[in-house]
Amino acid sequence: MKILVVRFSSIGDVILTTPVVRAIKEQLIDAEIHYLTKVPFKLLLDQNPHIHRIWTIGSSISEVLPELKKEKFDHVIDLHHNARTLLLKWRLGRKAYSFPKMNLQKWLLVRTGKNFLPDVHVVDRYFEAVQKLGVKNDGKPCELFLHPDEEVDVQATFGVPPGKYCCIAIGAQYATKRMPSELLIRIIEKIPYPIVLCGGTADQGLAIQLMDYLGRNDVMDATGRFTLRESASIVKQSAVLLTNDTGLMHIATCFNVRIVSVWGNTVPELGMYPYYPETNELFSIHEVKGLSCRPCSKIGYKQCPKGHFECMYKQDTQRIASDVITRFNGK
Repeated sequence: MKILVVRFSSIGDVILTTPVVRAIKEQLIDAEIHYLTKVPFKLLLDQNPHIHRIWTIGSSISEVLPELKKEKFDHVIDLHHNARTLLLKWRLGRKAYSFPKMNLQKWLLVRTGKNFLPDVHVVDRYFEAVQKLGVKNDGKPCELFLHPDEEVDVQATFGVPPGKYCCIAIGAQYATKRMPSELLIRIIEKIPYPIVLCGGTADQGLAIQLMDYLGRNDVMDATGRFTLRESASIVKQSAVLLTNDTGLMHIATCFNVRIVSVWGNTVPELGMYPYYPETNELFSIHEVKGLSCRPCSKIGYKQCPKGHFECMYKQDTQRIASDVITRFNGK
């Protein structure tokens, strides 16, 4: 049985499809799984032993459609469910299944504040796409497979052994999902452990600003210095991850890392909180409740539409720092 799984983007969303991929392979013994995604997200699936072949597109399905037709898939599992995948399924002409995306319910939550979404994680909704194949959720975490060459020697690089530092993911695609510098400073000042700042090249300016202000030798900058998979290794070896609602948060769940998550304009009710199906004790959620303007979007904005950014500036920094300290010590 040949199966095509489709999820074009983004980091967290692709990671959250990996339980479905694993369950298909383990429960349908003869399954040959192919996966279609966009070029930047292929690296999240590299080394995955459950996937036979990864297909990628830059911007259009026409780039791979002729070759995909030749594969004569038995089933297409659509875990993106948008206009592009609708066209793909129609052009392939194979049996296809998708998950309930619930765009109307999301729109109502953002626009009216009324929540009609089911109280389930998006991963559980993904599994609805494979129910007719007899595939069930195995109750195990997400997966990211790192090659030994991608494992960062944190002792040599940062002077701290594995499990003895706190990792902070300071970036996010949208500004309204990111902890501002003032908030980060107040939190970091209260954390008495070595800290590694993680993020991409776009986060280097914020990292420099934080380090200059704090003046601490045990706050180290890893932004822009490592690939995403190497950054995953740094997160994997940390005692705890302090993070925005962003891709590294979901990557951390692949390695059972303790997570302290801080939420701005987005809300966990959208179903994208850390996926720990075996226990909810490995993560915590910090958010400012009672704001009439939140959530203002299901993804985010370049700046707060209201101008006050209270969903971040009103966060309880002492409570967040205390949570990090508690989880650092394994509690």
